Amino acid sequence: MKRWPLTATGLTYSTVFMVVPLGLVLSYAFFRRGRFGGVVHEPTTENLTRLADPLYAGVVLHSTWIAALTTVLALLIGYPTAYVIAGLTRRRQTIALIAVVLPFWTSFLIRVYAWIVLLSGPGWLNKTLGAIGLGPVEILYTDAAVVIGLLYAYLPLMILPLYASLARLDPQLREAAANLGGGPWAVFRTVTLPLTLPGVLTGCLLVFVPSFGNFVVPELLGGGRSVMVGNLIRDQFLKARDWPFGSALALALLAVLTLLLFAHAWTARRYGSR
Repeated sequence: MKRWPLTATGLTYSTVFMVVPLGLVLSYAFFRRGRFGGVVHEPTTENLTRLADPLYAGVVLHSTWIAALTTVLALLIGYPTAYVIAGLTRRRQTIALIAVVLPFWTSFLIRVYAWIVLLSGPGWLNKTLGAIGLGPVEILYTDAAVVIGLLYAYLPLMILPLYASLARLDPQLREAAANLGGGPWAVFRTVTLPLTLPGVLTGCLLVFVPSFGNFVVPELLGGGRSVMVGNLIRDQFLKARDWPFGSALALALLAVLTLLLFAHAWTARRYGSR
């Protein structure tokens, strides 16, 4: 009973702002769209069968490709960065981590609009490429611009869990492997990478999930040409006014992300126990 006052606030917040909206979305997915939009309370499974349409399957595959590419690039950039930060002195680690999270102190929209300026025709990127004889290059309003924007937005979410795993790694384990004749690559492959795999999985999940459902970056940097799942759901609610089908899409997205969370938890528990 003593714990109830402490947990009541959190439970009330979760119930009002998570359970109730999810319940509404779940119920809307099984109703019909009105003639002029909105919801008609007539039970149907038509919204779920529409999810198998090749048009929407193509949007899901495209979103998966963009999110997966962003995740791989974030891992390739984030792992060396986290490795270097973990090897610094305590004071320099603090400075480096502040530099990593510094972009979060600025509005997300402002940062995305800044990339529009950088990637536009007369932007700094094309000016630099033109000065060295490699430009201009049409990047803005392409999938490449979307990947760049997502990578910039979510790279810190890859670096931080990797740094946490590397900082907890006992350096004596790597020293022992090196003393037994292991080269740098062998030590990394057999000691460092397996022991930091939970951090790798966490970073990949934290980057893939928001990248998969993002709609701001594809809309602004992709110019509406790169349609992802987030854009599709947004359009169903705000443009097509097809709330039931938008709810079905949201539930499908939520189901996929829930499966990813369970897969991550199972993998982390399996490798963590080892």
